[in-house]
Amino acid sequence: MRNIIVSPLRQVPLEEQRIEVVERKGLGHPDTICDSIMNEVSVALSREYLKKAGTVLHHNIDKSLLAAGEVETRFKGGIVKKPMKLIFGDRATYRFNGDEIPVEEIAVKTAKEWFRKNLRFVDPDKHVKYQVEIQPGSSALTDIFRRGGKVLEANDTSAAVGWAPLTKTELAVLNTENYLNSEGFKRRFPETGEDIKVMGFRKDDELELTISMAFVDRFIENEKQYFEKKSAVLEDINQYVTEHNSFKKIEVQLNTLDTPGRGINGIYLTVLGTSADGADSGQVGRGNRVNGLISLNRPQCSEAAAGKNPVSHVGKIYNLLTHRIASRINMQVSDAREVYVWLLSKIGRPIDEPIVAAVEIIPSDGASFDRIRKEAEEIVDYELENIDKFCMELAQGKTPVC
Repeated sequence: MRNIIVSPLRQVPLEEQRIEVVERKGLGHPDTICDSIMNEVSVALSREYLKKAGTVLHHNIDKSLLAAGEVETRFKGGIVKKPMKLIFGDRATYRFNGDEIPVEEIAVKTAKEWFRKNLRFVDPDKHVKYQVEIQPGSSALTDIFRRGGKVLEANDTSAAVGWAPLTKTELAVLNTENYLNSEGFKRRFPETGEDIKVMGFRKDDELELTISMAFVDRFIENEKQYFEKKSAVLEDINQYVTEHNSFKKIEVQLNTLDTPGRGINGIYLTVLGTSADGADSGQVGRGNRVNGLISLNRPQCSEAAAGKNPVSHVGKIYNLLTHRIASRINMQVSDAREVYVWLLSKIGRPIDEPIVAAVEIIPSDGASFDRIRKEAEEIVDYELENIDKFCMELAQGKTPVC
């Protein structure tokens, strides 16, 4: 019998609270770059391990640093004076039954493919250097993978929390960044880079969005043209958020550090469309949570999911599974207004048997909580019983982590 506890939560749903703060770091933000690439490396390694060993072997590629380079921004196009450096960290399995696994080659190849696919102005051969510091894993943790079974034992004592549904503030922040980095938007405004951050602040039913968006200097001839292009971009954003959201009032501000009259020093220009080209470094785990948001009103998990192995590291598995369970309960259990799910592991214990699976639900007024509890328990039990299938989804990269 699994230890599943479902309790009523006596608090005002977040949607009805006065203040809400939500952030999203976009595709080209240095932290998001690290999370995205390291998770892709994990997926690529999992694919290679399945091919050679028939199972996912021990690895955790969740330590990484993207050290900013050095550029000189100029109107009509600047230069890269020093490339960025991507440092890959932590642990992986290099050999299986005498066969070598090309971990370093896979890591660098995967990173280059990600840069080519996602950042239009970054040449992964010219603009980035790579330093692979991935070492073999400890004997205690690698032995977990030799024990077999339907599911593996947890390689850490760790807790995770997920919730549902997203508030309209969370959806507004998430959807706005996705829109600004969409193919259609970039076709209309090629001067906008991929490094975008959206900060949402809601007070009652009024939303303020503060957006930081890198502009690419090769498209900008002078300061006057920058502010003209910025004005056109801001008009487009205002139209989008107004049409796609239902707040009483929405205010959008863009690149608020800009100061007219200071030339190139008073505007937000990059050479490659990301501040990592010469201003801001990035690390795994400092960016979005696994649902793509940094929601300051919500309980948070301290684990970085990106790059952790998908079959024994609960820092990844539980992080994502809690959000999945919460979403299923919210969608399938009537009268479950807001749902929070916690999973707590113990190292050495099978991942489908957490110490506790705790669910807190804000019920609708007058709802039968006995029915809600029973239905929620069944969903939690089903998801834990089928956690092996969920792990394979993670191994195949079917579930985003940032």
